Amino acid sequence: MGKKGIKAALTTGAALISTAAGMSAMAKTVIDEALRREEPAIVRLFKKPWSGPGELQKKSVENGEALKAVPMERVEIFARDGVKLVGHWYKNPNEKRVIVAMHGWRSRWYYDFGGSARFWRESGCSVLYAEQRGQGDSGGDYMGFGLLERWDCLDWANWVDAMTGGAPIYLAGISMGASTVLMAAGMDLPESVRGVMADCGYTSVSAIWKEVCQSSYHLPYALVKPLADAFCRRAIGVGPDEWSAPRSLAQCRVPVLLIHGTEDSFVPVWMSQENYDACASPKELLLVPGADHGVSYLIDTETYEARVKAFWNKYDG
Repeated sequence: MGKKGIKAALTTGAALISTAAGMSAMAKTVIDEALRREEPAIVRLFKKPWSGPGELQKKSVENGEALKAVPMERVEIFARDGVKLVGHWYKNPNEKRVIVAMHGWRSRWYYDFGGSARFWRESGCSVLYAEQRGQGDSGGDYMGFGLLERWDCLDWANWVDAMTGGAPIYLAGISMGASTVLMAAGMDLPESVRGVMADCGYTSVSAIWKEVCQSSYHLPYALVKPLADAFCRRAIGVGPDEWSAPRSLAQCRVPVLLIHGTEDSFVPVWMSQENYDACASPKELLLVPGADHGVSYLIDTETYEARVKAFWNKYDG
């Protein structure tokens, strides 16, 4: 090989090494953004500044602050891996049923459920608003995208069951919280759990990471996936493909109500359809025309409430 050939080979090798190192660094950034409590500095640096609330955002903030002001009991339990979990317990004086509410990714319980909270109260629901691990006041350095939180959801369901003595229980979640309750749906739930309500949940961790990788980071997920899988296992002790909502729903025994906005720009609406198709138990699917991610209740409150009430009336007893 001549000097030119050697130089070309070295240049190509350096480029490959650089690309591999860059891809590894980017994969780690993606997973840190997904799982780590503290966002990577580079992600915070390039996030667009908040330019002020639109009408729906403004309404969500107002509803969230109103829910946060409702008197509740702060409760703590410890997950099976020793992580402290914090919840906020609202005991309805006219209790008809109980909801275990799991909020979404990098969010807060009072913002995600601020819209529906009054409807729940007026409908006779006691509610345990959980703070997901790795977020808020709950412990843990990492979030688990439902892979770990499904066990936390089961722990909260058992706690509520012990507190209420057999009242009908529903697991409810939005976004990552929706996938959390769906991943818990096929587990050994207390007999008092009568149903699951999941608003804009994804199918699996790998599926939603692929969507985000391609739409937000413009990365080929086929190249990122092996690195992402390894980082995920090291961070939380479980791989992204070891459990999923469809796998859970295939062995689910409680009724499931799936809700999704047709214009969801974060979790594609086809994921709820796939979850619906996989579900082996009684199931319903409500698609809300024109609703983006997590705002179906605000877009069509009347239909949303009617379908949820019908679901309760059907399965409370």
